[in-house]
Amino acid sequence: MRCMQRPGPDPVRDLLGFIDRSPTPYHAVEAVRRRLEAAGFHRLDEAEPWSLEAGARHYTVRGQGSLLAFEVGTLPPEEGGFRIVGAHTDSPNLRLKPRPDGGQHGYRQFAVEPYGAVLLHTWFDRDLSLAGRVTVRIEGRPRVVLVDFERPLLRIPNLAIHLQREIREQGLRLDPQQHAIPVHGLAEGPGLAELVQAELRVHLGVDLGEEDLLGFDLMAYDVQPAGRLGSRGEFVSAPRLDNLASCHAAVSALLSAGAGSAATRVIALFDHEEVGSRSAVGAAGSLLRDGLARVAGALKGVAADALPRALARSVLVSADMAHAVHPNYADRHDPGHRPVVGGGPVLKVNQNQAYATDATTGGLFAALCRERGIPLQHFASRSDLACGSTIGPISAARVGVPTVDVGSPMLAMHSCRELAGAEDVEPMVAALRAFLETDDLVVGR
Repeated sequence: MRCMQRPGPDPVRDLLGFIDRSPTPYHAVEAVRRRLEAAGFHRLDEAEPWSLEAGARHYTVRGQGSLLAFEVGTLPPEEGGFRIVGAHTDSPNLRLKPRPDGGQHGYRQFAVEPYGAVLLHTWFDRDLSLAGRVTVRIEGRPRVVLVDFERPLLRIPNLAIHLQREIREQGLRLDPQQHAIPVHGLAEGPGLAELVQAELRVHLGVDLGEEDLLGFDLMAYDVQPAGRLGSRGEFVSAPRLDNLASCHAAVSALLSAGAGSAATRVIALFDHEEVGSRSAVGAAGSLLRDGLARVAGALKGVAADALPRALARSVLVSADMAHAVHPNYADRHDPGHRPVVGGGPVLKVNQNQAYATDATTGGLFAALCRERGIPLQHFASRSDLACGSTIGPISAARVGVPTVDVGSPMLAMHSCRELAGAEDVEPMVAALRAFLETDDLVVGR
């Protein structure tokens, strides 16, 4: 039985809009921030003391690309525990190098570096733009601002077949240093500093000199909007589904969950998962544990051992997209573990801990799905193929909380443009909502 959708905005359309407004991790966090504040969440500064009470709804941001949001339960965390949903805000892409201006043979080009495990060929012959954050000097002081050029600006043109006929026998061979340099103009065109100056002049009303651009984290993205695809609109075609679809599901679940939970509900959205999570803002950093400790310690009458007791009553769901079986490459899947697009959430298992699921956490999630009428699929890699990983094992090791890895099925993961199922959007939200709404989830004790 398919889970029933709760009244509200169309979940697919809402996801598409969220993705379009989130070309970078920084923009994704900003989009989440707006949703949280519209629902009554208030921002907390990590540098300031926190004072909390039951029912309090807050969030904090670290490094502009990672966010922690929570709703304090009716019981203190050491009695009610935490219900945590984790996801990541970053996606593989192409990012500008510190001195990007260059070009040859009459063209202006930007030097870029692949971020994460990019399917490089998918970025060719697409209209690309730039977005991210820049540090500029305004009135003598450094200021970090988000920028999004929001228009076709770059392109990496393919080489004509007439000039590489060997591609028919040898396949496409790309050198990211030589072949993946986008063109953005002809020789007389502006450089990066001039483009940023013009953009900030329009959006901030400030005139900056070239020396006022102090630093930047800018990345390319596909300007084609996210949309539905298929003879009946069965598919979601969009960039960054991995993993903005999971971020969207986590936020949607938190905001639509029923009131009055004994447990404290938490969503943790991390940057830098695609490059290993080992950063000050990644899942291997201290954000989650710091945040949980702050929440556990900010209530009145808190016990000295509140955090370890709270963690012992907690469960974490790592939400990251899953591999649907590819109709043209079905042999790349284990015969008994071939999730399909449109078939519902996927429970991900790897015995070597690339995923954190075990019998207790996997059974817990399966029980929740069964109770709510949500279909559940299963994924395990072929034994002769390496398995990707998630924030699940990293977060589990960092905070010592039982963890389950789940995700919605998709195709073309790490492509410039990915493909998922429209009918899988609401079931994932419903499954995460069920997790956040259920108090008696103590496992492994």
